[in-house]
Amino acid sequence: MTKTKEKRADSARPLPVNQILGGDCIEIMNSLPEGSVDLIFADPPYNLQLKGDLHRPDNSKVDAVDDHWDQFSSFATYDAFTRDWLAAARRLLKPNGAIWVIGSYHNIFRVGAEIQNQGFWIMNDVIWRKSNPMPNFRGKRLTNAHETLIWAAKSESSKYTFNYEALKSLNEGIQMRSDWVLPICNGGERLKDAAGDKAHPTQKPESLLHRVILGTTNPGDVVLDPFFGTGTTGAVAKMLGRDYIGIEREETYREVATRRLSRVRRLDADAIATTRAKRAEVRIPFGQVIERGMLRPGEELYSIGNRHKAKVRADGSLIGNDVKGSIHQVGAALEGAPSCNGWTYWHFRREGKMIPLDILRQQIRAEMEGEAPRPN
Repeated sequence: MTKTKEKRADSARPLPVNQILGGDCIEIMNSLPEGSVDLIFADPPYNLQLKGDLHRPDNSKVDAVDDHWDQFSSFATYDAFTRDWLAAARRLLKPNGAIWVIGSYHNIFRVGAEIQNQGFWIMNDVIWRKSNPMPNFRGKRLTNAHETLIWAAKSESSKYTFNYEALKSLNEGIQMRSDWVLPICNGGERLKDAAGDKAHPTQKPESLLHRVILGTTNPGDVVLDPFFGTGTTGAVAKMLGRDYIGIEREETYREVATRRLSRVRRLDADAIATTRAKRAEVRIPFGQVIERGMLRPGEELYSIGNRHKAKVRADGSLIGNDVKGSIHQVGAALEGAPSCNGWTYWHFRREGKMIPLDILRQQIRAEMEGEAPRPN
């Protein structure tokens, strides 16, 4: 089979969305259709290089990460693993896709270098500052109170998703910074196994994934996690109306994630709608208001306080005090101002009430976006 035919067959295969796939993440990613995923969130093994057991001051043993999946024979072995999984991930991303990778000082610098080597374009590194970090029991180092996330587009030319206004709204109207203060996963959110122990030693908090997925995907996007663990990425993606693909080698983690995801319910469309930037809204010419019969030629518009008025013309222009032009031009001329937003400046009368012109624009936008218009 030629490469062209292979590529066509590859793209024709259905994407296994909202499933957990068992096996090696590199092999599975390479088997999925190329250019089919919007976002990848990766929490790879950190290669912690722990030397011996760790104990608290009361001599109790700390449940540290000593699992076999986090152990590599050398830095060279870890680097080769990083190179291979990142190459598979980049192949999967759509041209405007992006990736998030989280790590600690043990691995994030090595991963970051490979991200750049492979042609990804880094937008931000984010410091997740843990509000309740585990103390340094040996007292020989600073308390390790943060982890680092790298956010990168597939390439420098990618038109990646960034919901700036949504993150600003999440942060009480203040621009979201690159240092995030969030607690580690504990309490009721921490999943346990049948014996009452942690189901996974490095379970990430849903708050962290909420911020990532809300800020850098849209409803209906596909989010892939190649190191799925107990399914935090999938749980948040499902809740927020995104599709997910999880890849997890360990059967015990897959079982926990499956049970967890069965309890998650998608929020409705109104609940997952986010604040949009003004520049992202559909542009509506004033002429459409006339064409749709929402206003008729000859009707009069009034400025705030009735200081000025102008008449609507059939071509969507206005005339007032011998000034002719668009709703913006006439408003600016009458006010003697350099510019004017005619949508908010002009009002029309209905049943004795003055109604902002912008109401009509929003009704048209709602129709174009598939929402039922809500007349006042």
